[in-house]
Amino acid sequence: MRSPFKYFNSSPEVIRLAVMLYVRYPLSLRNVEDLLAERGIDICHETVRLWWNRFGPLFAAEIRKRRLRLRQGCPEWRWHLDEVFVKINGQIHYLWRAVDHEGEVLEAVATKHRDRRAALKFLKKLMKRYGRPQAMVTDKLPSYGAAMREIGNARRQVCTGRRVNNRAENSHQPFRRRERAMLRFRRMQTLQKFTAAHGSVHNHFNVERHLTNRRTYKINRTAALVAWQMLLT
Repeated sequence: MRSPFKYFNSSPEVIRLAVMLYVRYPLSLRNVEDLLAERGIDICHETVRLWWNRFGPLFAAEIRKRRLRLRQGCPEWRWHLDEVFVKINGQIHYLWRAVDHEGEVLEAVATKHRDRRAALKFLKKLMKRYGRPQAMVTDKLPSYGAAMREIGNARRQVCTGRRVNNRAENSHQPFRRRERAMLRFRRMQTLQKFTAAHGSVHNHFNVERHLTNRRTYKINRTAALVAWQMLLT
């Protein structure tokens, strides 16, 4: 397979570092430029933008492919579904998100509406990739019920009240921090592209430090960094 770094003057290590800083942390393009300058890497913030647009989706797809391979044969227990409002050029759009019972981001889909068709599009894409879980936890939005009845999944829906679906609500927080750093989005295609990559990178580096001791956390963090440095090699 031809290397995707073939026609770039910078080394793959520098490109991986720049993309990781921009996607993983709530930094702007110029923040990444300054951080790399402190490490003796002199590039323009527009170069960071080029690298992110070119390699961000490739890295995310590779991470997703590996995680899907590890999930094969494992039953899907419970998913948490939710949607958030996102303003694009003053207009309200919706970002549908699904996380599993451990908080791993499964899918993110951006739509212009929050109706049955949008919910159906989201659920079909989600189940095509991961299959059907034993239960789906949602809020009381009628669009979920209408879409699940159409695909024959109504019995697996678990409607919740306030604060019960915090697993999905909390998964929005890293995205909201990135949204503020990026000064919002200007196109729905950019929103979809970024959230797809951001979710995969967040999963990759989410080592659940609050559930382990310091020694285990350092081992898991090192393993995640090593795996990142081996992407697309």
